[in-house]
Amino acid sequence: MKVTPMQQSLISHFGEMGSRWGLNRTLGQMYALIVLTEAPLNADQISDALLISRSNVSMGLKELKSWNLIRLHHIPGDRKEYFSAPQDIWEIARTLIIERRKRELDPTLTTFRNALLEKPSNSADEYTQQRVQDMHDLMEMVTIWSTELQNMSSEKLSTLLKLGSGISKIIDAKEKFLKK
Repeated sequence: MKVTPMQQSLISHFGEMGSRWGLNRTLGQMYALIVLTEAPLNADQISDALLISRSNVSMGLKELKSWNLIRLHHIPGDRKEYFSAPQDIWEIARTLIIERRKRELDPTLTTFRNALLEKPSNSADEYTQQRVQDMHDLMEMVTIWSTELQNMSSEKLSTLLKLGSGISKIIDAKEKFLKK
């Protein structure tokens, strides 16, 4: 498989960003290649295009599958497995939100809930619990909000984001109205 200069630039960038998003460089590059390629790819094609070992590709594909970011395809007459990314970018975003929430927010919320169930033994623990309560409440709001976003259609999500600062103006107007 031949990677174009444009694709190569984007693949390199995704590799760099992958490490900032909690993935390794190779995983970021693999996902970029899969997202930016129209036809489903098999492991050999990914290995050849990115000049990485076949075993590294296999491990990366398992990781991408565990994140639910790729889809498996079978081509009649071909025993190889082929992989693609969802065509809808919003679906990818929703999947990332779900998976990051499972891996990051949910365990933290559990830890916070456990801390809040403990009886504070001194003023330092009381203060700690108040701070944990504040963080817990914020994370709960984010979790509820992300769940609502996940259930919206791609069109509604796009419209919501296009509203941008308009939402702030609506809230400001509501606050002014309520003060009267």
